[in-house]
Amino acid sequence: MFMHRLESIASLRNAMIFGFAFTLLAVATRSQGPVPVEKKTAKDVAAKKEPRLPSTGAGKELNSTDLETFLDGVMPLQLQSNDVAGAVVAVVKDGKLLFAKGYGYADVEKKIPVTPDNTLFRPGSISKLFTWTAVMQQVELGKLDLDRDVNEYLEFKIPQKFGKPLTLRDIMTHRSGFEETVKDLFVATDKDILPLNQYLPSHLPAQIFPPGTIPAYSNFATTVAAHIVERVSGQQFDDYVEQHIFRPLGMVKATFRQPLPDALKPLMSGGYGRASEPVKPFENIQVAPAGSLSATAESMTHFMIAHLQNGRYGEAQILKPETAEQMHTRQSGWPASMNAMALGFYEEARNGHRIIGHGGDTEAFHSDLHLLLDSNIGFFVSYNSAGKGEGDLRGFLFGQFMDRYFPYTFPNDPPPTTVAQDARSVVGPYKVSRRFETNILSITTPLGQTEISVDPKDNTISMADLNGLNGQPLHFREVAPMVFRNVNGSEKIAFENDANGNRIAYIDYPFMVFQPVHSFLDGKYLNYVILGFSLGVIGLTLLCWPVAALIRKHYNRPLPLEDAKKRLRRFVLAFCLLDILFTAALLFAMSGVDKAGGLGAKGDIWLFLLELLGVIVCLGALVPVWSAIRNWGDTNQWIWSRIWSVLLAFGCVGYSWFIFHWNFLTFHFHY
Repeated sequence: MFMHRLESIASLRNAMIFGFAFTLLAVATRSQGPVPVEKKTAKDVAAKKEPRLPSTGAGKELNSTDLETFLDGVMPLQLQSNDVAGAVVAVVKDGKLLFAKGYGYADVEKKIPVTPDNTLFRPGSISKLFTWTAVMQQVELGKLDLDRDVNEYLEFKIPQKFGKPLTLRDIMTHRSGFEETVKDLFVATDKDILPLNQYLPSHLPAQIFPPGTIPAYSNFATTVAAHIVERVSGQQFDDYVEQHIFRPLGMVKATFRQPLPDALKPLMSGGYGRASEPVKPFENIQVAPAGSLSATAESMTHFMIAHLQNGRYGEAQILKPETAEQMHTRQSGWPASMNAMALGFYEEARNGHRIIGHGGDTEAFHSDLHLLLDSNIGFFVSYNSAGKGEGDLRGFLFGQFMDRYFPYTFPNDPPPTTVAQDARSVVGPYKVSRRFETNILSITTPLGQTEISVDPKDNTISMADLNGLNGQPLHFREVAPMVFRNVNGSEKIAFENDANGNRIAYIDYPFMVFQPVHSFLDGKYLNYVILGFSLGVIGLTLLCWPVAALIRKHYNRPLPLEDAKKRLRRFVLAFCLLDILFTAALLFAMSGVDKAGGLGAKGDIWLFLLELLGVIVCLGALVPVWSAIRNWGDTNQWIWSRIWSVLLAFGCVGYSWFIFHWNFLTFHFHY
């Protein structure tokens, strides 16, 4: 797997904090109209996607007996070796439940076991599939048009920064153009959850791409779509989903409500970091339509069956067949060789099968839902713990499932004649499209940069930090023009240029892409050097100040400075101390931006004060610069003292540039 789904923003926060801390310690598009849906059925698209790969055999027969044997061999070992409390797996086939079983504990302390029909899990962003289903129901009724400006449905306005409107099709294919946002994603209590008509206009993120162009996953945009459903249906989102999806599908143990209804509270699984750690509190999610679902695995099987049967479950029809097919159909705008977005679902082609699905993460729960459309099979798994974080448990499990029941052999594709040239052409640093760009968290962009390199021995490419289960880097060999496949697996990377000639790297997850880092000033290593040098010089200056004073006192050697220069020196030291205090305050603030009960809207005043301090820090850089100019001409001072004053001036200016360049002084509080 390329990377975890990133639905849980905790991963971004951790990368930001630990990367920034490491730095401190170490030294520091194409504009186009609305995208039309392809005029083909899901079956046509599946046939077009890729030919069925040659099989290594018929595979095991997929039946409940063999499935239980297989999962009973894998799941307990996964839980034990990874310190995971519990999990649940459910598989449907041909419109019926084939298998459902819980493993481990819903409550470790009380030893309450997980059951598929009586234990609620929180499948995170799989919740979005219910939002998209609700949108398509309203499209059926003629109340919504996927290619209409969403401002026509909203009581507030989304600015057209790039001169083109945002549509529901853009939102459902994660091409809204919004930058990442985490403010108030989780809140401390259910009483802190705002109605959507208050939350959305007050947390509107910046658009960094023209709508309908670059995929960049967005919880915020999904919540906009849910609010549109509220407005055109006249119902609150919780009520709408219960009436139009849960009730018809018999999903009696499923809810978006926060807090849980009293009848469901006793059924809720605990959420854990690790099974050996204390249980986490119930997570209150502000963007509820994007991630607040609580449901049993048995209830989730009803939803899978309905989509596998084009909207039908038993006697209920929640979508017309043609609407369901439209929802499952591959959208245009992605390379033919790669997975693409459908409407809300995303493609997950594997072992020659067209699969659509969605993943989901909260702080504690980690889930996947896969629909094998061509085989009428649905697969759902959810873990109630992150565990040790060693490998992708759910990805490994589904991969083993596919290899057991749908084995395959890759075709021996001859490499293009330009393989060496193509491999060299993609080398360089890349940044992910799902990113912060205009706010105080934009520092996560350089910290999260990856590097693509080439092995000249065999012309394979690799992506930094993209490793296999053995911890070794994955290597990709070109199998078609600008399409590279893992030499030991199915993962692919494809490269295309947009209308402006900018290279885009597509990965197996079509809801985001990687873009080259063009600006020298945005380079990760340059910023590491600038920040490391700056804080190193500033920190050593402060550290050596009292040491030098003690040495001078011991040897009775007062500073050979006139009073004015002594005062200037004290100002320099004061501003150095201010730099360190600002850095500490900044790290503290960033560590809590997305935590429940963290900064949120209530912390805006503290961020404002912090940024005021940042302005003083930037202006204060002029003091060591002036001091260096004064000291350089003073031949009475030791030469190394004068050199150090110049280095300190560069360090303070570099630090000021860093905090200004990465938007720590924007004085707007959407992040």
